[in-house]
Amino acid sequence: MGAMDRARPAPPATPVPERPAWARLREHHGEIATQHLRDLFAHDPHRGERLTAEAVGIYLDYSKNRVTDETMRLLVRLAEECGLRDRIDAMFRGEKINITEDRAVLHVALRAPSGRRIVVDGIDVVPAVHEVLGRMAEFADQVRAGLWHGYTGKPVRNIVNIGIGGSDLGPVMAYEALRHYSDRRLTFRFVSNVDGTDFAEATRDLDPAETLFVVSSKTFTTLETMTNAATARDWVLAALKDRAAIARHFVAVSTNAEAVEQFGIDVMNMFGFWDWVGGRYSMDSAIGLSTMIAVGSRGFREMLAGFHDMDEHFRTAPFGANLPVLLGLLTVWYTDFFGAQTQAVLPYEQYLKRFPAYLQQLTMESNGKHVTLSGAAVDYATGPVFWGEPGTNGQHSFYQLIHQGTGLIPCDFIGFLHTRNPLGAHHDLLTANVFAQTEALAFGKTPEQVRAEGTPDWLVPHRVFEGNRPSNTLLLDTLTPYALGTLVALYEHSVFVQGTIWDINSFDQWGVELGKVLAKTVAAELSATAEPELRHDSSTNALIRRYRAAARARS
Repeated sequence: MGAMDRARPAPPATPVPERPAWARLREHHGEIATQHLRDLFAHDPHRGERLTAEAVGIYLDYSKNRVTDETMRLLVRLAEECGLRDRIDAMFRGEKINITEDRAVLHVALRAPSGRRIVVDGIDVVPAVHEVLGRMAEFADQVRAGLWHGYTGKPVRNIVNIGIGGSDLGPVMAYEALRHYSDRRLTFRFVSNVDGTDFAEATRDLDPAETLFVVSSKTFTTLETMTNAATARDWVLAALKDRAAIARHFVAVSTNAEAVEQFGIDVMNMFGFWDWVGGRYSMDSAIGLSTMIAVGSRGFREMLAGFHDMDEHFRTAPFGANLPVLLGLLTVWYTDFFGAQTQAVLPYEQYLKRFPAYLQQLTMESNGKHVTLSGAAVDYATGPVFWGEPGTNGQHSFYQLIHQGTGLIPCDFIGFLHTRNPLGAHHDLLTANVFAQTEALAFGKTPEQVRAEGTPDWLVPHRVFEGNRPSNTLLLDTLTPYALGTLVALYEHSVFVQGTIWDINSFDQWGVELGKVLAKTVAAELSATAEPELRHDSSTNALIRRYRAAARARS
């Protein structure tokens, strides 16, 4: 029987809006919606020191949120009423909480210490995780030491990761985040888009004799990844002329040994993972092979330690002091009670320039759902749009909308007390902007303050800042592999908290399937020799005909 035959719908839960804490939160929102952060701080001089939490090297200041002690108490009660504790325990036990795919959700096993025991279908999965990590480390050490030679005997100097979705976003984000720790003798490139330009530009200045491709696809059938992999194979063979070269210039991250071997890759150079690892939760699995090559096995294991420490904090800390729980509940608060449709993540650290893009998949692929676990349509908001750019660049781009726009946009500011590149006053200025932006968003500038600056009356409305714009500040010491692990795990578990409150499955992604299926049909019609019979809507049919006409004109 397949997974779809075995899976069973979850029993209907009490609809979230019918839970007592939700109803009380709705009333409470009406009571405090007009309260300004200026007043909340004025009435509680120690608010900025009190509404904070700290764990595993992350200091969270959530005092600049539109909440009171009662708000937080009710949000925690909501988490309890929604069974968050039981859901956390079920995930860590390896239960198949991804009910639509009949799978466990065990990215936490990828960073579990070797002595930990986590059982799925009667099998302790931790030894297999460490066996793969050991093989990854052995291979990465060979490449870093110049001992992995290409077909002509030259050491590999260029590593090109080919993947898409979680097989690309995680590795490229981690590489950029940890570039300070990377082996600068090696060049790393990342190819994901099926647009041929992506491959062409990534390889334009590389020598095939010194290039290794890491092809990441669980099934080894992902259309974009395998299209790029086939182009990479042709690129290598055009230079090296012998199919035997493939085995020295390609490794696979996959579970499909037969397809890997047919491609020409030695299955001894295939690194596996498991169906209980979702793509967007896989950067610390074998999908992270390119990361390990870049920063070394020790750096990779330090990152895993950061993941694990945040896992344990999430698993054991009381909800009122639990970082992922607090972040997740605040997202629910703004999404469902204030009508916020987006959330900005603003890292003040250039190395984290790809972190918002990584979070887009993690958050929106997870919680962009319209039915509950039992299949009932939701009648409340789920899954806000996550977006952002590193500071201070964003300040000269979209902060205008955050400060003076008509929509409410909660923000997460991520800052570091120390920089890996101390240059003059740069880091002081960068950090000053973190603190100043959260202050400006919270407190704004009143008409009286604007007039006191000598502003003409007609100009006053344009220069007023309403304030009362909520933000979290996350402060870490330094961006290290350990810190990156804690930060990623923080958001992973925050997403899980949100999904639990909303009673949705954060671990499937059926919404990505339909377009992929239709694309196969359209691709065949675009390239057909004879004029195909088109059975789409009139718009799609017309677009296909226009493309085919352009192709005929080119030939």
